[in-house]
Amino acid sequence: MVEIKEQVEQALDEIRPFLINDGGNISLVAIEGDTVIVELEGNCISCSVNQMTLQLGVETTIKKYAPQIKKVVKVN
Repeated sequence: MVEIKEQVEQALDEIRPFLINDGGNISLVAIEGDTVIVELEGNCISCSVNQMTLQLGVETTIKKYAPQIKKVVKVN
């Protein structure tokens, strides 16, 4: 589990500069089985395309680092 967490954190570190540039951020909340739970922060919370960012940017990058992850969801 530690290895998966490190892989997910590496993926988030790759994504984070783009989100910070837009006034937002992302943090890992939990990993439950093959699902990663994240929290969007700052401008990302109210961004109208945050679901697209989550699926196309975050989920794709996390799967690149941790192929065993099947889904990424956000807390409200």
